[in-house]
Formats: sequence, structure tokens, C-alpha cells
Amino acid sequence: MKDLLRPEVVVIYRRVGEAGSEHWLTRARLTATTVVATFDPVWAELTTLPTLDDHPHRLTCMDTQAIVEVGGSPFLTVFPVSTERDVVGVMEIVTAQQLSSESKRLVSSILRIYRNFQGLLDYSERDTLTGLLNRKTFDEAFLKASAEQQLVASEGKGDRRSAAGGPASSWLGVIDIDHFKRVNDTYGHLIGDEVLLLLSRLMRASFRFHDRLYRFGGEEFVVLMRCDNETDAGVAFERLRSNCESYAFPQVGRITVSIGFTALRVGDTPSGAFERADKAVYYVKEHGRNRVCSYTDLIAQRELTEDDDKTGDVELF
Repeated sequence: MKDLLRPEVVVIYRRVGEAGSEHWLTRARLTATTVVATFDPVWAELTTLPTLDDHPHRLTCMDTQAIVEVGGSPFLTVFPVSTERDVVGVMEIVTAQQLSSESKRLVSSILRIYRNFQGLLDYSERDTLTGLLNRKTFDEAFLKASAEQQLVASEGKGDRRSAAGGPASSWLGVIDIDHFKRVNDTYGHLIGDEVLLLLSRLMRASFRFHDRLYRFGGEEFVVLMRCDNETDAGVAFERLRSNCESYAFPQVGRITVSIGFTALRVGDTPSGAFERADKAVYYVKEHGRNRVCSYTDLIAQRELTEDDDKTGDVELF
């Protein structure tokens, strides 16, 4: 595209954050003098990113789903970037003069190809009902987070830092809808699917834009995220539990969730970390449901005991 249009700058921005507190995240920025694109880290603090109101022309482009042109020298042309589900951001192209109609059609065609390609990725990587990531994509993300956790543990530093300047940690949470079988049996599977869909929306509203949210199947969901400490992780999961409890689900009414979570450990396996969080969920189910429990806390309180063998490791002999 650089060679065809001769732009000075090409940038793709994504709208991130919760409604009322949304910001612009730079996904890729390429200039006429650079070979490799730069970008904002996906774990960037929202407060460090420009707000939506800082760039009204981008909002106009997304709202109208049409090309927006801002005259001047240089000339700015803004294109909507969309997936099959939504308009997710914009592409800004800075040129010395206004783009021709042919050039704008070319860019729009490339973005349609991107949309189709993204649709294929979503089909293979996302749950068709909720739009959350599916189980197939979990292992790769987990192993990446586990490798970063090992760097934090061995060197005391890493690419990602907490707001206080220290290294952040990775956490895995398992979320299970309480009495979901009763919902399906009483109201039918269509209403049950609606509950799953609404819960996925509550999850998106309760967690940060860079937290990875999964549906593992049935009524079981998983969150893989980074937090400064266990307290902050617990607050995030408690926010979801509270939001779910206070939400009025159509026809069904009150729905609650049981949540267990654990820190990722050095050398962890996906199955090992999942089993620890799942044990915490099972404890919650056995002790009243509608709670958030940390596996580490349950071990410290002697409510659970660590297995002698490492959970999830493969024993060959």
C-alpha cells in the first residue's frame, strides 16, 4: 500500500475500553521512512491512550461506516475497519494531497479482503454463540503467558510492568454458571443460549480489553489475564460475580456464577493451572455457590491440599 499510494503515514486504530471510558489503541503505525510498524502494547494502561473525543473524525468514520476526509496539508483520509460482527476501528492515511477516487476504492477493497480474512479467523478461533475465544486457542496463549511468567520469576523484570513499576503476574480463572441445567430444563435451550450470550457480554464489560476471555463449552468459561497481585485479580473476578448477580436475565431472572482462580506458576501446564482453578470452583459449588475463591487462599486455609504430584504433568514411568 505504501508503494501504491505514496502515503506519509498509515495507522490503524482500535477502539478499546468500556462504554463511557473508551480510548484509541494504535494497532500498527507505518511511516514513509520506517520498514517495521510500531504499535501500542495490548496491555497498555487506558489512561495513557488518547480518548475517543480527542479524535472526533475517527468517531464519525466508525459511526457512519463511511470514509471521512480532513482537508489540509498534509491531507487525512479515514477508513472504517470492520469485522463481520462490528466496526472495530479505523485506518488513517496521511498523504501530501487528496487521494483519488481510484485510490480510495483500492484501500476499501483491501479492507474488505481483511474483513473476509478476519471472518475466517473468527470462525476457527471463536465460539459461534458468544463470540468469545474457543478452547482451541487457549493453549498457545497460556504457554506464552507462562513463558513471560518465567522471565518475571527468573529475572525480576519483563516486557510488561505493573502500574507501580514492578512485574505483573498472570492469572487463570474458571467461571461456572450455577444451576445452568435447571435453566435449560425449565426454560429450554434457546433461553439457555441467551443466558450464555448475555453472560459473555457481562464478561466483556467486567474485564479489561486485553484480558483473554474463553468459552470452554457448556456453561464453563475461562479468563486469562495479567494483574499486579492476587488482590487485584480477586477484585476483577468479584466484579464479574457481582455484575452477574445484579443483572436481570430476561425470563430467567437471577443467575449467579461460581468462580475459582489461580496464579500461573513457573513451568505450569495448561491442564495443571486449569485443574487448580477448577478445584477452587468445585469448592465454591460445595459451599454455597455464588462466590469467588482463590486456590492459594484455600490451600493456606487448609480447605484444599496440594497433590504430591504436579497436577497436569505427564508421567511416563
